[in-house]
Amino acid sequence: MRLSETSIRRPVFATVLSLLVVLVGLVSFDRLTVREYPRIDEPVVTVNTRLIGASSEVIESQVTKPLEDSIAGIDGVDIITSISRAEQSLITVRFKLEKDPDNAAADVRDRVSRVRGRLPDAVDEPIIAKVEADATPTIWLAYTSQTLSPLELTDLINRIVKPRLQTVPGVADVTIGGDRAYSMRIWLDPDKLGAYRLTVQDVEDALRRQNLEVPAGRIESRQREFNVTARTDLNTVAQFADVALRTVDGYTVRLRDVARVEEAAANERSRVRLNGVPSISTGVVRNATANPLEVAAGVRAVMPLIQRDLPDEVTVLLANDNSVFIDRSIRAVYTTVAEAVVLVALVVFVFLRTLRASIIPLVTIPVSLIGAFAMIAAAGFTINTLTLLALVLAIGLVVDDAIVVLENIFRHIEEGLAPFQAALKGIREISFAVVAMTLTLAAVFAPLAFTPGRTGRLFGEFALTLAGAVLVSGFVALTLTPMMCSKLLRHNPAPNRFDRGMEALLVALTARYRAALGWVLRHRWVVLVAMVAAAGSSWWMFVTAKSELSPMEDRGVIIMPVRSPDGATLEFTARYLDAIDAIGAQYPEFDRRFMFMGGGQVSQGTALFRTVDWTERQRTTQALARDLLPKVNALPGVSAFPITPPSLGQGFRSRPVEFVIQTSDSYANLARVAQDFLAEMANNPGIVQPDIDLQLNKPEIFMEVDRARAADMGVNVDAVARTVETMLGGRAVTRYKRDADQYDVIVQTASRGRTTPEDIERLFVRGRNDTMVPLASLVKVREAVSPRELNHFNQRRSVTITANLAPGYSLGEALRFMDDTAARVLPSGYVTELNGVSREFRASSGALGLVFVLALLFIFLVLAAQFESFVDPFVILIAVPLTMVGALLALRFTGGTLNVYSQIGLITLVGLISKHGILIVEFSNQLRQQGRSVTDAVLEASSMRLRPILMTTGAMVLGAVPLALASGAGAESRQQIGWVIVGGMSLGTLLTVFVVPTVYTWFARRGVPGEITTPEVATPQGAEPAAR
Repeated sequence: MRLSETSIRRPVFATVLSLLVVLVGLVSFDRLTVREYPRIDEPVVTVNTRLIGASSEVIESQVTKPLEDSIAGIDGVDIITSISRAEQSLITVRFKLEKDPDNAAADVRDRVSRVRGRLPDAVDEPIIAKVEADATPTIWLAYTSQTLSPLELTDLINRIVKPRLQTVPGVADVTIGGDRAYSMRIWLDPDKLGAYRLTVQDVEDALRRQNLEVPAGRIESRQREFNVTARTDLNTVAQFADVALRTVDGYTVRLRDVARVEEAAANERSRVRLNGVPSISTGVVRNATANPLEVAAGVRAVMPLIQRDLPDEVTVLLANDNSVFIDRSIRAVYTTVAEAVVLVALVVFVFLRTLRASIIPLVTIPVSLIGAFAMIAAAGFTINTLTLLALVLAIGLVVDDAIVVLENIFRHIEEGLAPFQAALKGIREISFAVVAMTLTLAAVFAPLAFTPGRTGRLFGEFALTLAGAVLVSGFVALTLTPMMCSKLLRHNPAPNRFDRGMEALLVALTARYRAALGWVLRHRWVVLVAMVAAAGSSWWMFVTAKSELSPMEDRGVIIMPVRSPDGATLEFTARYLDAIDAIGAQYPEFDRRFMFMGGGQVSQGTALFRTVDWTERQRTTQALARDLLPKVNALPGVSAFPITPPSLGQGFRSRPVEFVIQTSDSYANLARVAQDFLAEMANNPGIVQPDIDLQLNKPEIFMEVDRARAADMGVNVDAVARTVETMLGGRAVTRYKRDADQYDVIVQTASRGRTTPEDIERLFVRGRNDTMVPLASLVKVREAVSPRELNHFNQRRSVTITANLAPGYSLGEALRFMDDTAARVLPSGYVTELNGVSREFRASSGALGLVFVLALLFIFLVLAAQFESFVDPFVILIAVPLTMVGALLALRFTGGTLNVYSQIGLITLVGLISKHGILIVEFSNQLRQQGRSVTDAVLEASSMRLRPILMTTGAMVLGAVPLALASGAGAESRQQIGWVIVGGMSLGTLLTVFVVPTVYTWFARRGVPGEITTPEVATPQGAEPAAR
């Protein structure tokens, strides 16, 4: 090859080429961001609509259904899910990955506006929001104080902490949990209101009229002017208590006569505890493009400054940091890179036996890995666990080409050629094989970049990083390696004992191999039997292997959603959260127990247990979750289940099984079917803690107004509704100023006046002729149960069954069981769908099978073009089933599963094992061109290429050993891909060196292989050239 020859003759030129690659790579590395996974910004748009006073059934039919029908027509919609609750409709539209998020949001706005006129008149304007994939807090801080009230603490956080955190680079938002915002609470007494012949509306109107701030103008004289400020606003408890409501017989009835006025929290329906101590928390949400590690480091850096600014009695603590796992797993991968480099260097040194020779292939590692960063940056990728995993695998791969080149040149030097001549001759012989091996490996990963869905996005970066590193290594092997060989390699006239011993071992091994291969070539049926057995056992192990989306990783955190019975109070749920907190306190592995509840519904809460560092504990989070389960199940009043968060960027609370049943039937029938399904699932010990999202037993009080009687008494129905809304729900009537901020003035009856349904009947409204009418004479109150929420999936009524899996029971088995159960249990008119982790698993399983076939096709065509033959690629690829046996055996013995990581390993093996075949077939072809017979050529070529094959296999296997034996954060995924490479390459190489030569003797062409070398015939003199 011309470039290789130029590099040998111009050493400085060859050096500069590699230094340029390193320079560009270093500049690119400095600009790359760090993430846990590649950027998977799935376009998700939510439509949130409120209709005050509407039940969940009314919301479903009058709000959710028209909106869903309109949105469903948008191009690129993948899933539409909706929840219809009392007074609220929430529709979530998930688009296909190809859809641009901004276009998706614009399309949803357009479709919603089309049906706005068909919604009820009283409905609030629908709020349409684009959901960022990273819009959940990555780091939580907790603030505790023994002396300050929650109100004072919240005020400090809003004034001091929040502005400080928002200045940290990369922070998008700061949310506050368990906070208590100031408000002026006016607790009305319905009996006193009635006694003074006052209604709720009278109080509201008086507050609005007497608490206002208006610009009053200016006073202007000839020399000066004054602004006039009308101090007509109310700001203190005393001022609000003095508000005049009406005058009765010369006596002014003031607000304090009918109500208790105090400055108190606007809402007390949330609660946060850290390690059992009452706290208020701040969650830091980062920008979608920000580096989570830098954001977390920035927050940790400002924590001492925040502590300094706050009073001494306030303590700031780190409650939870999700970036710890990213930091530890990326750090672990860097360690693995170093271990792999050392092991590969050891292999090279053992085979080459001199330090001078060993340096040559090892130089390829930094050049190729740093060069790969330039490719990562050019493609717009990031540094994440998947691109780093690709670089770990690349360490064993990138030395392969250099080893093959060096071994061939070294062989010529040992035969007596001068280093310069040996480099020229050696690279000429081997350059075609190096190009073929490099392009073959790159071709394997090309189809991975076209895998659909999230899995394709995730592993596209992995594939292109690995392909990039391999292409750089091929370039280095053809330029820098032959030049260094010509300068550094020398014939060793006086070998030491280790040198002689190693050489004798390799010579003996080659002689034994040659004899064994000669016997196999005389008894070729043995190879046929071995091939059939390998293919059969590969297929059997593949079909019977357990499968899942990705291995469950120990992420150092356990999340426990806690659900009380519908209608439970905050105190009821809090009591059980405290019990769960006490259970968690018994485990030395947990260093932080973070409990939060409320915000939406007080019957639901979350317990979060953060473990100590991976190196400081023996038990995994999965083992801890299994140990927690029976203790939590023993709590009688609540449903709680420990979840270890899934991998691959799935939702933090996602459970492995998410099975959706859809129908157009009634919710009552759907609930019965779902209960039958749960009864069947209870018989399967592999499925743990199944749960459904359809609850039809939320206690509710229905208030029906006797409209005829109301009309007779001169009472408007809206006056009844507003009175009940204000007294029971609380209404923000106006605002008041406190320091520089404004807060709500909330009118409501005291809690003792709303404890039983009969309290509604004690309220008064004004009728005709200023008469006071008790609601007891206008309304009927009855208790009933209603659905907590009504769910739709892709526009149809649905129930979602979620569950965890028992140890040793795979997701593939669980979904097969669910499908079989559905076929038996579901009546006609009911269909099933998958969501979450289950949906991604089903999608990726089919996609990766297709990628495997495409990888084989790509390699076949690339090799066919290079070898100018359709037979030679077939001979080379015959080794693929042989590697699968080793890989699947390794998975089976180590308890691995067929998941995204192990399947990527299997695809990688296709390219790795074909390298051996390329070397044998290419050298056999060269020898046949020199006139050797097929059998002689293949015997000689196989013996000659045994050393580089063993060296490249040793480098690849030992480079993957640190992955197979990984520990710490994220080790579970790395182990799977490591064992696939170790098992597949070890057993595959052993079989390949016998199978490929044998198959070559069967299928090799009778003619001399290679391009047609017949020269062009010159036109004879005097002959007329053919007419055009």
